[in-house]
Amino acid sequence: MTGTVTMTPVAEELQCRIRDRTAVFGVIGLGYVGLPLATAFAEVGFKVLGFDVSQRTVDGLNQGMSHIKDVASETVQRLVSARSFSATTDMARLAEADIISICVPTPLSKTRDPDISYVQSATESVAAVLRRGQIVILESTTYPGTTREVILPQLEATGLVAGDEFFIAFSPERIDPGNSTYGITNTPKIVGGLEPQSTELGVQFYSAAIAEVHAVSTPEAAEMVKLHENTFRAVNIALANETAMICDKLGIDVWEVIEAAKTKPFGFMPFYPGPGIGGHCIPLDPHYLSWKMKTLNYRTRFIELASEINTGMPEYWVRKVSDALNEQGKSLKGSKILVVGVAYKPDIDDIRESPALDIIAQLFTAGAEVSYHDPYVERLEVGSWSISSASLTEIMPYSYDISVIVTKHASIDMTLVDLLSRMTIDCRG
Repeated sequence: MTGTVTMTPVAEELQCRIRDRTAVFGVIGLGYVGLPLATAFAEVGFKVLGFDVSQRTVDGLNQGMSHIKDVASETVQRLVSARSFSATTDMARLAEADIISICVPTPLSKTRDPDISYVQSATESVAAVLRRGQIVILESTTYPGTTREVILPQLEATGLVAGDEFFIAFSPERIDPGNSTYGITNTPKIVGGLEPQSTELGVQFYSAAIAEVHAVSTPEAAEMVKLHENTFRAVNIALANETAMICDKLGIDVWEVIEAAKTKPFGFMPFYPGPGIGGHCIPLDPHYLSWKMKTLNYRTRFIELASEINTGMPEYWVRKVSDALNEQGKSLKGSKILVVGVAYKPDIDDIRESPALDIIAQLFTAGAEVSYHDPYVERLEVGSWSISSASLTEIMPYSYDISVIVTKHASIDMTLVDLLSRMTIDCRG
């Protein structure tokens, strides 16, 4: 797309500032998405302002301390010392930014409807200081139509005209916490602008730090890309989970089946069963699409079925624990159970939507005495229960009736885990 779009004088001026790195980049939300994005662009010469509502987060970053495992404190300290990056809670300073990225949470409500209140609040902050020559890019995952139907009206209510005096685009975040192979700079970026100038400006900006940037025709297409990616994963994980339950009833080793299926060099991609799905994306993103389609009187049957299977996996594994205890002549009530790994995936400290939380809650409710071990999660709040991570080396052999491996961190000695209980159930194969 570069070089094919006729730019207005306002767009040309912003384009020049992007090219010579004099443009200021503002990032709203300094969590798992915003902080890696902010530091990546500070590294390539942009002045970056980070915005967050947490004074504790802001103070820590300005002192060179990172709260995100994927961003080293040494990196933050170096960028702060070089005055390339600073953080603030003062949203009025958004007026200083030429490019503004919104990276705030988009959770689901109790009724599993999208909660875009954080996006709306961030947009209100931008609208309060919006000026000519800025581009606003939403990165928060949401339903198709959010950029055009929510962001655009709030910003144009200022009297400025989108596509002429300021610019709008959507670029879905693709952060995979703990992934040592793919990070911000080598994961291709998707950009869809409200009109061609917005798309072109977005592409040129992201290309300054990211190796590959792919333009799509509209914000709606870009919004749909992210939902399609994670719905694809959710549906295939659900199939793997159902296959595991089928194999269990047939007396077949599901892991042997998957390993054998992997030998086919075409037409098959391996997905693996487990205790359920976690993180901020896969358990939530398909529901944004499902909710949107309900407003158009369309039922997303694959999404609903996948969600039913995946959210039912913690209960399935608790039943497996109960059955294993019954074979020993014991019940869940009063049994001592060790849950190993509570983060939603290996080698990170993120417990968002982790199936381990559901498993622990169900075990507690059934009257079991539950402990857990996770080298990345020191303390855990599950409902009204508050427990601390147990040290494996301080536990006497066979102290537990059963161990349940929910997440396999590389640093956990699984041989030691086997010695701590009379039986081990491995949800991860």
